[in-house]
Amino acid sequence: MQLFSIRLIARDIKQMVQFYEQITGISAIWHTPEFAELHTPVATLAIGSTNTLSLFGGNSFLRAAQNKTAIIEFKVTDVDDTFMQLSKTMQLDILQPPTTMPWGNRSLLLRDPEGNSVNLFTPPPKVS
Repeated sequence: MQLFSIRLIARDIKQMVQFYEQITGISAIWHTPEFAELHTPVATLAIGSTNTLSLFGGNSFLRAAQNKTAIIEFKVTDVDDTFMQLSKTMQLDILQPPTTMPWGNRSLLLRDPEGNSVNLFTPPPKVS
């Protein structure tokens, strides 16, 4: 089995896609006006509008902006540099500024436009 993608449902798909394009530096592929994907070397971040919910049984079990348990994580080369660069080009909803975690990762925790938690992190250097 291989994790292929994470799909987010968005009330404002254009705003969500723009946010993820900005933080990743990856241009989205728009398959329809209601669905876009950002392909990373490891997995795909898919973003669908709330209009796509009808294809999955409607609003009864999926709702935009309701995530309270997942963190979408992106590994970056230097989280402090990434934070400085993003701060210059966009307004960030910061939950936690760059912080060294007990397990060694340096992490920046923020929210996307729909309220999902996003962690940009740099692992600790490998010790030889």
